[in-house]
Amino acid sequence: MDFSLLLVVAVLVTGAIWLLDIVVLRRKRKASTDGSRPPGEVTHSTTAPGAPKEPWYVDYSRAFFPVLLVVLVLRSFIIEPFQIPSRSMEPTLDVGDFIAVSKFSYGLRLPVINTKILDTGEPERGDIMVFRFPGDTSVNYIKRVIGVPGDRIRYQDKQLYINGQPVRKDLLDDSGSDNDTQALYRESLKGVEHHIFNNLDAPGPQMNEVTVPPGHYFMMGDNRDDSNDSRYWGFVPEENIVGRAFAVWMHWDSGLPDFTKARLLH
Repeated sequence: MDFSLLLVVAVLVTGAIWLLDIVVLRRKRKASTDGSRPPGEVTHSTTAPGAPKEPWYVDYSRAFFPVLLVVLVLRSFIIEPFQIPSRSMEPTLDVGDFIAVSKFSYGLRLPVINTKILDTGEPERGDIMVFRFPGDTSVNYIKRVIGVPGDRIRYQDKQLYINGQPVRKDLLDDSGSDNDTQALYRESLKGVEHHIFNNLDAPGPQMNEVTVPPGHYFMMGDNRDDSNDSRYWGFVPEENIVGRAFAVWMHWDSGLPDFTKARLLH
């Protein structure tokens, strides 16, 4: 079920009921009250004896409409929260991290239909981006932007190449453990330094050079040998963009929520 659609429907229904009450229903209740008073009696109390009770659906709509509207505006145009469900972005993001996603970094979009109404910027290499999975737009994915329109991308022997040039990565730790063969690297992507994992015991995917078409982006997870990304299913179209992840504000995998892991992303 699309939460954005449910939220829009809830705002429309509660707003319509509230407006209908202001324009029609409230006047009918007032007329009914005035007609039931003894001649010459005047009262300004809405709770006077004999006054018709406000319908429950009007009461709830008046109470919830402003709240739902604020949530819709914040979630659609400013910030939306997401939780990380998989290991594909380790070591940058862990399973259970709650992230804040800027909805205005790449343009303001209408909820549900995702149509851009105002251009405020474009994704850049190194950004961490949330997008609707091209194979199933009801599912949100999060990966790092590796290639922008016009870039030539190749991935061979655990080395990333952009426009024919190898992307620099420096080994930080390859000690691993009995059950963990991950090597930790620091990668520099257009001046954005971040950490990535490579599995020393697995050959990993190999990809011949591809060119990112106009209006599309090439995405990869930081856990390079354990990420379902553009190396397997292709490019992300611009209309699938949700927003840019810029912070972790809480971690909650089990037990109590942990706010000590809050941090800005890069």
